Amino acid sequence: MEILDLKKIGVRGVNSTLHDLPQDSRQNFEIQNPQGQHSIACGLDAPLIVEIKGHVGFYCGGMNKFAKIMVTGHAGVGLAENMMSGNIRVTGNASESAGATAHGGLLVIEGNASSRCGISMKGVDIVVGGSVGHMSGFMAQSGNLVICGDAGEALGDSIYETKIFVRGEVSGLGADCIEKEMTPEHFSKLSELLVSSGLKADPADFRRYGSARKLYNFDIDNADAY
Repeated sequence: MEILDLKKIGVRGVNSTLHDLPQDSRQNFEIQNPQGQHSIACGLDAPLIVEIKGHVGFYCGGMNKFAKIMVTGHAGVGLAENMMSGNIRVTGNASESAGATAHGGLLVIEGNASSRCGISMKGVDIVVGGSVGHMSGFMAQSGNLVICGDAGEALGDSIYETKIFVRGEVSGLGADCIEKEMTPEHFSKLSELLVSSGLKADPADFRRYGSARKLYNFDIDNADAY
């Protein structure tokens, strides 16, 4: 495993090292002294394994493709923003907009996530071991959002086809988001995601939420909902 000391070479030095590798590289890296800096390990485009020892700032792992990133600590705003594939895990908590606009891959937050977790997600799977803040799943288009704790106000506001699974309490649902039936297919997918995340929870304890599909097109009968 190659050691990258961010305190010595800076964010640009760390990211340049990771970007300059061949796209088929499978090297292992440990980033030391992240110091809460922003944009660490962004834009990775190879199946690397990167472990970050400490807290990170904004947009860690943004635009990730193929890489497996582990943050041993907390993460700031925009964790895994626009991730395309790969695996990102945070052992602590994540701030606002975790997984925003992400297209694929798996994002695991072992602690809590703040507001707007999974905003406009486009295919990513997000598993949160704790609770999420308000407006999580806002305009979420596809993928799965698993919340092992509670959910704040306006969950799934203006949601499209993302499936949201919640084990705890929901403070309130957003526009066009409703509780839906858990079918065998959903139990199977949820079980798969929990196993992949390494988080222990019983799928039978979860409820599913999704789109009522009343906001896809303007309907004068639903004008008050817009």
